[in-house]
Amino acid sequence: MIILTVSDFIEQSLDQKIQDKALPKIDLILSCGDISPEYLEFLKEKLLAPVYYVKGNHDIRYAGYHPEGCFDIHKQLVTFNSLRIIGFEGSMWYTGKENQFTEKEMKKIIRSMWFALLKSKGVDIVVTHAPPRHIHDAEDLCHKGFTCFVNFIKKYNPKYFIHGHIHKSFNHPLDRVTLYEKTKVINTCGYNILEY
Repeated sequence: MIILTVSDFIEQSLDQKIQDKALPKIDLILSCGDISPEYLEFLKEKLLAPVYYVKGNHDIRYAGYHPEGCFDIHKQLVTFNSLRIIGFEGSMWYTGKENQFTEKEMKKIIRSMWFALLKSKGVDIVVTHAPPRHIHDAEDLCHKGFTCFVNFIKKYNPKYFIHGHIHKSFNHPLDRVTLYEKTKVINTCGYNILEY
């Protein structure tokens, strides 16, 4: 299965590959936030693949606009072709605006998913905007990761934890990946293609 992951800004090289039909057949699109709803609709239309997304801290336009045919998976555990996928939106609280959470609030959101996680016997892919604490994050309040995400990884051992929010350039796809416990934590800033 080929998964396209996107976040934070529209990568011109991705648009060019779509126009040139130079991408492999994409089976699923995952958005880790701070991408406009219109762009998610564009990806769905051009690549003919389902889109699952979480919102980032700058995604204030989604309040009045839900991208057509795309699925918001914040606080949802969904199954796609036997893959169990869960989503958590937003960043660490820093101004009190939309899609920002304190550590305590995010921990409570994760706790609210315990029954769904028990019923599904775990999860394969975690989709978030913010990173786990001390993995790809920064020290300013806005870009700090969540400690409860680290604890989630330790408890549920997902195969992949995919996030955005931390803007960085990568020379090679493997530069995006940090192995933590048994989980590959991937910064998908811009876009990344993952073969599951």
